[in-house]
Amino acid sequence: MVTSANTNVLKRGREYSEDKVGALRKGMDAIFPVSSNDIVLVCGSLARREAAGPSDVDCFLVSDDQDGCERLEKIKETVTVLGLQKPSPEGAFAKPGTRKAIIENIGGDEDSNTNITQRILVLLEGDWLFNERGFQDLRRGILRTYVKDGIPDDQVALFLLNDIIRYWRTVCVDYEHKTTTKAKPKPWAIRNIKLVFSRKLIYASGLFSVASTADMAREKKITRLEELFDLRPLDRLVHVCGAAETAEMLRSYEVFLSCINNEAKRSRLESLGKGDRDDPLYRDLKDEGHRFTGELLKLFEMTFPATHPIRRAIVY
Repeated sequence: MVTSANTNVLKRGREYSEDKVGALRKGMDAIFPVSSNDIVLVCGSLARREAAGPSDVDCFLVSDDQDGCERLEKIKETVTVLGLQKPSPEGAFAKPGTRKAIIENIGGDEDSNTNITQRILVLLEGDWLFNERGFQDLRRGILRTYVKDGIPDDQVALFLLNDIIRYWRTVCVDYEHKTTTKAKPKPWAIRNIKLVFSRKLIYASGLFSVASTADMAREKKITRLEELFDLRPLDRLVHVCGAAETAEMLRSYEVFLSCINNEAKRSRLESLGKGDRDDPLYRDLKDEGHRFTGELLKLFEMTFPATHPIRRAIVY
């Protein structure tokens, strides 16, 4: 059975991530003048404060001028100098984004998988590396687009909820595409395990946050969401549901982190093919994933009673 090496894995990840985020912020200050309106943010395990070793740094540049690509290359160079891995050249953060595309292109033909990934991750796990005020303004602009004037107080933020659900389902569908149908399929097992744990955590933290906006006026809904999105996803769930209530969920997630941050176990997962579903490490993690999902479901049912508007909203 897979178990957490010790109960400090969350603490170690937070300390390592804080150190690297601090170093990245100093590195960004050397690239951008104080007067710059560009925003640099980070998503992924560093943003969630869960990293414990060299991993991809999902840096994202939001820029509204044509020199953004050149500055993005300088950002990647800084990441490399710090001993971290540059973002995937094929990922959602491979090219600069614009405020207009992130805030205004919600739905319709111009809203791509890349757009929705950037937008939702800015909200649910993003953190700033340069221009903190700009990052906060960007996030507030997204929220004010989702939570429109005139929304009934007793209604949850349905527009935002539907896009969070759409993002989660897009991630699930893309997983199949990336691990099955591409000419060079991505490593299968490790992506499956991440989907079960970290990707599901992001989704759940958004779902619970939106649920907590019921019976609030529009401005209070927005303020509540800003406060919750200032927290890391795990901390967000603890804040909404309570420390005692989330203890088992955290324990289960810690098992995942202790494996994913172990170089030997991570390499083993990356080497598995789809015919290796009976591999003991993979099977134990999948079993733990079922426990993690069960704990999230238990928290949802315990925190939001049957009469809560979120119950109907996620089904219909």
